[in-house]
Amino acid sequence: MADSCCCLVCVRTQQVGVVEDLGQFKSLLDPGLHFILWPLQSIVGRMSLRIQQLDVVCETKTKDNVFVQVGVAVQYRVLVDGAYDAYYRLTDPRNQIQSYVFDVVRSTVPRMDLDEAFVSKDEVGGAVLAQLRDVMKEYGYEINKTLVTDLSPDNRVKASMNEINASRRLKEAASHKAEADKVKQVKAAEAEAEARYLSGLGVARQRKAIVNGLQESVGSFSDEVEGATPKDVMDILLLTQYFDTLAAVGANSLIIEHDPATVASLRQSVGGAFLNSKK
Repeated sequence: MADSCCCLVCVRTQQVGVVEDLGQFKSLLDPGLHFILWPLQSIVGRMSLRIQQLDVVCETKTKDNVFVQVGVAVQYRVLVDGAYDAYYRLTDPRNQIQSYVFDVVRSTVPRMDLDEAFVSKDEVGGAVLAQLRDVMKEYGYEINKTLVTDLSPDNRVKASMNEINASRRLKEAASHKAEADKVKQVKAAEAEAEARYLSGLGVARQRKAIVNGLQESVGSFSDEVEGATPKDVMDILLLTQYFDTLAAVGANSLIIEHDPATVASLRQSVGGAFLNSKK
């Protein structure tokens, strides 16, 4: 508060003093020490020139019928040249500003969907600023900035929006997981096919090596043993393989029908198969 003594009064920095003479406006006092004719004259009011902020919360609904709480911060100050109007023309400037904010917000947000309202905060703030700047200037106030500080729907709407986003994320995750499983299965199938191909090559090479070995054995035996024919050699080899098979089967405690004539029958079957394959 400014100090006063007799006819001397003091106005603080960033303030304007309103002087009345017997109830009639006399003058505006700048910051500093002043002389007035007290008690005929007196300072009836002191107005701050600092920037002030008014926080307004307005409830409205969007185009898709969702009720939201819109928080708007209005930054304003008293103009030095308009201090007279600011003091005498408005009884409660804060309520006046609040009324204009309600009017603009409730005429702007209902034209937007909820998602659009979230990304159009600057548009709402600009509409409020454009409306207030011209109107309040007539009353000696300058509107510096209007900021939409909050836009909050009902808690159930928030929960629904979060659930929608969570479901979308889960759907994307499931799609990526399925794609990964597909790649794994394709790669496993390709690996299995390659393994079977290589196994087939190994079996073919093994059989070729066996045939080549048998061919060399039969040829060598026929050359070294006089009077032995390749047929005799094949009979001996088949008989040896037959006995080896009996030993392997007996080691596993299996009972099978045994007949020595099986060797001859087996030789005839193998020989017939070779002849049929050559035709």
